[in-house]
Amino acid sequence: MTTEPLESEPPVDVVIVGAGFTGLSAALELAGQGLRCRVIEAAPEIGGLAGTFEADGHRLDRFYHHWFSSDHEMLELCARLGISHLLEAHETRTGVYYANNVYRLSAPLDVLRFAPLAISDRIRLGIMALRAQRVKHWRELESRTAEEWLISLGGRRVYEVVWRPLLEGKFGKYADQVGATWMWTKLHLRGGSRTKAGKETLYYLKGGCEALLSAFRSHLESLGVEFRTGQAVEAVRLANGGVPGVLAGHGVQGVLAGGKFHPARQVLLTCAPQAAAELLDRPEAHGHPALPELLRRWRAVDYLGNVCLVLENSRRLSDTYWLNVNDPSFPYVGVIEHTNLDRPERYGGRHIVYLSKYLPTDASLYTMTDEEVFEYSLPHIQRMFPRFDRSWVERYHVWRAEYAQPVITPHYTRTMPAVESAVGGLYLAGMAQVFPEDRGINYAVRDGRRVGRLIADRRPAPTTQPLATGSSRG
Repeated sequence: MTTEPLESEPPVDVVIVGAGFTGLSAALELAGQGLRCRVIEAAPEIGGLAGTFEADGHRLDRFYHHWFSSDHEMLELCARLGISHLLEAHETRTGVYYANNVYRLSAPLDVLRFAPLAISDRIRLGIMALRAQRVKHWRELESRTAEEWLISLGGRRVYEVVWRPLLEGKFGKYADQVGATWMWTKLHLRGGSRTKAGKETLYYLKGGCEALLSAFRSHLESLGVEFRTGQAVEAVRLANGGVPGVLAGHGVQGVLAGGKFHPARQVLLTCAPQAAAELLDRPEAHGHPALPELLRRWRAVDYLGNVCLVLENSRRLSDTYWLNVNDPSFPYVGVIEHTNLDRPERYGGRHIVYLSKYLPTDASLYTMTDEEVFEYSLPHIQRMFPRFDRSWVERYHVWRAEYAQPVITPHYTRTMPAVESAVGGLYLAGMAQVFPEDRGINYAVRDGRRVGRLIADRRPAPTTQPLATGSSRG
């Protein structure tokens, strides 16, 4: 067997794999406590699922985003970065598409006008959030499915018309396995974003996620955080199995990325557990005693991918910001007209629409080319919005995420991976561990800061033995 020496980067205290908001927020905590951090990101730019792209002189979010008034971590981050003045509050209109009709569901009176349900069921739907508030702790629901709990709150008819299509549209074959805790969090969150009159107020940043990410990166670099973008991490190197290590016992040695070795005393992975498992499941790591159980747990969390079709239109489709789709024949679960939240003048007068679908990554919509996704979607959009014409579309973009939504099942705490792994110095933090909340920038910031503090508390004691500055590939 031949070996090829790898060029080594200067050692750091912590390597963070992934430049989404979890990784960035962890770096904020670690750098603030004097640790040397390096963030390695496969994409050419930071942001993860909150990343942006260039569109004719404007930056657009690749996937749709907004914030609730209860998103305190996000609001505090904006204050710390000095960009609170960019936050804007918006009263929004939401609705549901059912049986070829769009029904507004922005206020309590809209629920009472929801014709697909009998008046008694409309009342049940209207008070569901109030009944959900009676649950004092999510653990009361951990053994139940969302289907069981929603039927107990609003009855079978409300479930079949409103909730089943949404669960099936988002989770597909997993719909009947989704835990009640996931749904409970959603109802609590939406209830907390409404005014006393029942209208929903959401927040968005002038300049979008690009303004936030630009300020965040500048602040982190001022603290000494290093960034390596456009470099995919190939493996986490463990100090065992005959590989010369720098830490006592069976710990991490560093990571391989971009053809170089990055030595570090501690490593934080912010990718999906399955992706993290692939970084560890290499022949040279198989001697690690904790590895088999670690890989089993990391591979036990199911994920769905996402396809997001972004339209830049010359005219708006409707006056609704967020349209839930309760029609199984429509290929997307949500139509989000972003410029009914933010102003189209900020996007060159164009009306920005996101059409989102969660699905397995082997589904046909996920594997289509961008052009095929667009052409396939056009007749469905026209059916939903009869006035729509393809000539309205000035540009379109298709974005995909392989790991977009973990499937939260009953007793999820038995499956959820631990943040601190059994491998010394190795940590995992991401949306699979946001539970009982659902994924989102606010919780990524919260959990990133939490794991940053944990890593700082676990920092190895000073040693006279230097960090390894090289490695070899077998």
